[in-house]
Amino acid sequence: MNNFSKPNMSLDNIDTIDTNTTITKHIERAINKVFNRTFSPEEIINLFKTLEFDREWSFTNCKQSDTGKWTHNYHSYPAKFIPQLVERLFDEYIIVKNAKVNDPFFGCGTTIVSAISRGFRASGTDINKIAYLISKVKSTPIEPTYLNKKIAQLLKKLEKETLEPLIPNRHIERINYWFSEEIKNELGKILRVVFEEDDETVRNFYLVAFSSILKSCSIWLQRSTKPTRDLKKKPSKPYDIIKKQLLKMQKRNLIFYNIVPKYVRENIKEYLNIKIGDAKNQPVQKDSIDLIVTSSPYVTSYEYADLHQLSTIWLDLAYDLKEYKKEFIGTSYKSYKDKKPRSQIANNIINKMSEKSKKVAEEIGAFFIDMEEVFDESFRILKSGGRCCYVIGNTKLRGIDILNAEVFAESLQYSGFKLDRVIKREIPLKILPQKRDQKTGRFSNQKDANVEAYPAEYIVIGLKE
Repeated sequence: MNNFSKPNMSLDNIDTIDTNTTITKHIERAINKVFNRTFSPEEIINLFKTLEFDREWSFTNCKQSDTGKWTHNYHSYPAKFIPQLVERLFDEYIIVKNAKVNDPFFGCGTTIVSAISRGFRASGTDINKIAYLISKVKSTPIEPTYLNKKIAQLLKKLEKETLEPLIPNRHIERINYWFSEEIKNELGKILRVVFEEDDETVRNFYLVAFSSILKSCSIWLQRSTKPTRDLKKKPSKPYDIIKKQLLKMQKRNLIFYNIVPKYVRENIKEYLNIKIGDAKNQPVQKDSIDLIVTSSPYVTSYEYADLHQLSTIWLDLAYDLKEYKKEFIGTSYKSYKDKKPRSQIANNIINKMSEKSKKVAEEIGAFFIDMEEVFDESFRILKSGGRCCYVIGNTKLRGIDILNAEVFAESLQYSGFKLDRVIKREIPLKILPQKRDQKTGRFSNQKDANVEAYPAEYIVIGLKE
């Protein structure tokens, strides 16, 4: 048995199970040897090499209806982790009823929704404005009868033929690039009616539905994780698909509404504290959080601003798309010329990459430097005895192994954490581009690629003593 992949054992439980003092002391010493010390970079590398898959964390028995339960499937989102993973971490590490949970990269809100469903207080940040909108809507239950009435009113208004399209002129060039004239006008009319809604909560609900249909209504290559046009694609009709989406979300809201505790529903603003912002600055006080659960960005893995550009341009969320991209951690637009990560493992990766590409090496360095600041912030906000759980995978770029998880494990220690546990899991249900071209490092079609992008992922857990 590999103890490194198992949770800390309770010494109280050991004494209860085994009254033999000598055996108990041996077990205690073994536990302390594995967990209660600082690991060197070499030891971390070796520990990860010996890790085996923990099948209990693969959730292979979960169907899509399970992973997309409640409001979790309101909107598609790349690289999201499943609620079952979050819920199990809650079960293992939260022991108080009124727990406070944080996610510094909340993305589409899996951790936030799961926390609200349990009656916990949820906080977090994301620099992506459409992610904030999605997460806020997914984690805000709306009284079902009231919502049903509102949706009926909206659909009735959409039947009018005299509506004037509302189209963001600032982004008209990009809109014309992705949408036909007919589709563009239909979407503009829907948007006009949506913005006539006075209730902000309901209006945001509509906007998420609107955002979720844009890719289907465009000539964006449907399953592509990067902006690619498909000139042969037949886009969906906006009126037809928005109706289906609203009715689907209506049913999901009803289920979620009945799951969320009444005291949370009636005081949602007290329980939901999420912001558009930098992960290095959380909207909570020092020593206030019980558990952090997050799936962080990957090194140059996704340009989230590109992936969500259809929503960004239609909802007018950014004045300049290029400048907007520079704000993201993990973007290829960022580098720090005169700064290095604290992690020795990270610096070894950067040095190896420098021989292949100085630009990519700088991007990798910037990512790890940013993440170290996030780890520092995690340490600041956690209570003593609290844990941070970072879900991350390793990959290859330009033939170089990018050991994200090992770097995270080392870096958490520099921030003050004890390396508490590492879980290695398969990711059969995670929506990721699975293949890279080994030479360029770019994501490729399955038939053209020659290396796995993320064959596994890790949950790296730090303990604040």
